[in-house]
Amino acid sequence: MTDYQGKIYFISDTHLGAPALSNNLEREKLLVRWLDEIKQDAAALFLMGDIFDYWFEYKTVAPRGFTRFLGKLAELSDSGIPIHFFTGNHDVWVFDYLPKEIGFQLHREEMRVTLSGKKFFLAHGDGLDPYDKGYHFLKKLFTNRFLQWLNSWLHPDVGIRLAHAWSKKSRLSKGMFVPFKGEDAEGLYLFAKSVLEQEEVDYFIFGHRHLLLDLPLGKKSRYINLGDWITHFSYGVFDGNKFELKTYKGPGEKPKN
Repeated sequence: MTDYQGKIYFISDTHLGAPALSNNLEREKLLVRWLDEIKQDAAALFLMGDIFDYWFEYKTVAPRGFTRFLGKLAELSDSGIPIHFFTGNHDVWVFDYLPKEIGFQLHREEMRVTLSGKKFFLAHGDGLDPYDKGYHFLKKLFTNRFLQWLNSWLHPDVGIRLAHAWSKKSRLSKGMFVPFKGEDAEGLYLFAKSVLEQEEVDYFIFGHRHLLLDLPLGKKSRYINLGDWITHFSYGVFDGNKFELKTYKGPGEKPKN
């Protein structure tokens, strides 16, 4: 990957179209406003997973909605800003339509990249928690090619309705985001520590947990969780020297859940 000259932006867990939330259009408009602002100085954009609350690509059908967001991504991509899209546990079924239509690079696994001399470990974070055995099993189901093929034969109205019913039962609908468990119990933090035993990393950048965290890890590393676009309206930015977590309100007040 070519090193980028300028600011690099990171965002995760926007969960666009979440049926458990009543302000999806407001949140999408605010996200588009943010994208419109960062295009002035963005050297690259990293979308770190769960950007959509649900996405499944059929051969001839794409999910309804997200028009403003996808149009703005296409505008950024067409202007020459590289966009990296990491699949999360909610949008693991992004296949080839969006990469071809928008022009972004799709990542299904964690990624190591050096930016301005700093080594980054990038991942959505799902499946990396060594203690989350239940989700490890679910991820095997979600990524099974045969089960994906079976799902593709469901009528989109049926498949998407089932997915939305599942989403309404998720933690998103209950507002029960588990707080940071501490350095001795937080799965992603422990995973990052295990990586440091084998290699040097300056920044671990994760989503998934919906936590807004910037914590020291070892002598010189940092553990970053990007928060979300539901309660925090947060993002990360690396200017070549330092990484910062920020929250966005835009020209108006932040929309409420």
